[in-house]
Amino acid sequence: MKEINFGEIRIKLEDIRKAQNISINKLAFRAELQRSQVRSYCNNTVQRLDTAVLARLCYALDCKITDLIEYIPPNNE
Repeated sequence: MKEINFGEIRIKLEDIRKAQNISINKLAFRAELQRSQVRSYCNNTVQRLDTAVLARLCYALDCKITDLIEYIPPNNE
């Protein structure tokens, strides 16, 4: 069976965090999350997105969900 490339979801937390000049520690405190969890979202290494975590991050950063994640379509060449 042929494997299909559906594209990917990119979490832009690291870009937003740097643009707002906020540390991982401060963001974790504001969002009431563990630093390791915030770091995983910053590094795009989470396997499953948690909507509660995304809501906390949006609240802490005063941003929209569309600012935080994006869909990258496959490059079907």
